[in-house]
Amino acid sequence: MKLEKIWAELDAQGLKNAPDGEDCRNLLPNRKEVVDLIKDLQSLLFPGYFKSRSVTQEGLQGLSLLRKVENELKTLVEKVARHRSETPDAAAVTEAFLAGLPHIKGLLLKDIEALYQGDPAAKSREEVLLCYPGFYAISIYRLAHELYTLKIPLLPRIMTEYAHEKTGVDIHAGATIGEYFFIDHGTGIVVGETCVIGDHVKLYQGVTLGAKSFELDEKGNPIKDLKRHPNIGNHVIIYANATILGGNTTVGDGCVIGASVWLTRSVEAGKTLYYTPPQN
Repeated sequence: MKLEKIWAELDAQGLKNAPDGEDCRNLLPNRKEVVDLIKDLQSLLFPGYFKSRSVTQEGLQGLSLLRKVENELKTLVEKVARHRSETPDAAAVTEAFLAGLPHIKGLLLKDIEALYQGDPAAKSREEVLLCYPGFYAISIYRLAHELYTLKIPLLPRIMTEYAHEKTGVDIHAGATIGEYFFIDHGTGIVVGETCVIGDHVKLYQGVTLGAKSFELDEKGNPIKDLKRHPNIGNHVIIYANATILGGNTTVGDGCVIGASVWLTRSVEAGKTLYYTPPQN
C-alpha cells in the first residue's frame, strides 16, 4: 500500500466537530501553548516561585508578563470558541478572567495556609508552594475553574489534565471548591465535575469523590450536565482511599470519614465513620 493512500485514509478519519464542519485539527490549541499559559499565570501570581520560560529568556516582569498572558489567553479562546455554536467574545472573556486573578491568588494564599497549618511536615509556606503536589494541582484547578465558569470549552480540561499528569491529582475544572482547601500527598485523588466542596476540607491520598451511576438517554448514552458527584460540607476530613459516590450524597459539616470507607449515602453533620473489616 502506498504511503499516499495510507495518509488519505488517515486524513479522512479526522474529527469534524466545528460548527461549520471544518476539521478540528485546524482549530485546536496546541497543548504546549496551554501549558505555557499555565506557567506564565503561575509566574504572574507567585513571581520568584514559579518561573515561566518567557520570564527566564525574555526578562518579562510584572505588567509586561500580564500583557503577554492577555495575548496568549485571547488567542487560545479565539481558537476553542469556534467549537461552540454560541461563540464567546474572546476579548470580553479574557478581560473577565484577568480581573479575577487577584481573587484567585487570595484563594491560593488561603490554600497555602491550610496546608502549612494542617501538616506538621511543612516547615514553611514557601515549602508548600514549591514542594507540595497537592498545592500545584489546586493552583491549576483554581485557574481552570475560572475559565470553566466563563464557559470556555477545552482549555479548562487541558489545564486540569496537565495537573493530573504532573501530580496524580485529578480535579475536574467544573468542581466547586471552597476556601482553605487541603490536599496531603495527593496521589490518586479524584474530584468529579459536579462535586461541591465547602471550606476547610482536608483530603488525603486516594480519595474519590465520584459518580455512583449515570442516567441514560433513549439511545443508552450517559446524559451530560446532571448532578452526579457528592456534596462535602465545611471542616470535613476524608482520609486515604475513602470513596464517596453519588449526586444525592451529602457529607455534613464537621464529619470525619475514615480510610477506605465506601459511602453512597448522606451523613449527618458531626459524624465519624470508620471502615470495619468483616469478621471471620
